[in-house]
Amino acid sequence: MIERILEPEVMDTPQEAMDYDDMDHAAVNELFVDDLIAFLGVEPNREAEMIDILDLGTGTARIPIILADRIPQCRIMGADASIAMLDVARINIDIAGLLDRIQLMKVDAKQIHHEDGFFTGVMSNSIVHHIPEPLAVLQESVRVVEAGGWLFFRDLLRPDSLDQLNQLVATYCGQEIESSRKMFADSLHASLSLEEIQNLVVSLGFPAESVQQTSDRHWTWAARKAT
Repeated sequence: MIERILEPEVMDTPQEAMDYDDMDHAAVNELFVDDLIAFLGVEPNREAEMIDILDLGTGTARIPIILADRIPQCRIMGADASIAMLDVARINIDIAGLLDRIQLMKVDAKQIHHEDGFFTGVMSNSIVHHIPEPLAVLQESVRVVEAGGWLFFRDLLRPDSLDQLNQLVATYCGQEIESSRKMFADSLHASLSLEEIQNLVVSLGFPAESVQQTSDRHWTWAARKAT
């Protein structure tokens, strides 16, 4: 297993935000939403009770837009520490016509300002590898979820070797610009191993098997908070 090398916690320049938004994440984002909906077992229903969701590390809000479009009974708070990302996110949400159901806030995910149990669920795609000590983010996420609520996190897996890392970059980012390829490589290098993320969720009282490797480059944590 290669050593974890941290990358900057926040991508906060306009160019970084635009480069990130220009990368082709469409298939990965659609799969995230597919898997989340399957985990929740929820069907579109405009008459159903609203589901209040926190999206940590929302970036440019591509996933909340897909989810809100498919599940009309959800309201989403997209949270990110990067003003540049949130600026692009606001434009994307406006274009999608979803300003009434997706709100944005600047927040440090290690110190969420909402009260205990405020949200029905917390979702996150690719925030954990940005955090030097991600346990604080997971603790806060559990805290702000209501009893019986859910957590759905997905992130990259740190490869076993540099050869494997380079192969993943070539496979999934080979057609991107050089800065985007470097961004993906740095993210892989900063990611956790499966054992590392499993140990973190176990320390919070969740079973290790609630975290599974779900692709050649991802792990997923899907869990319910005790009632």
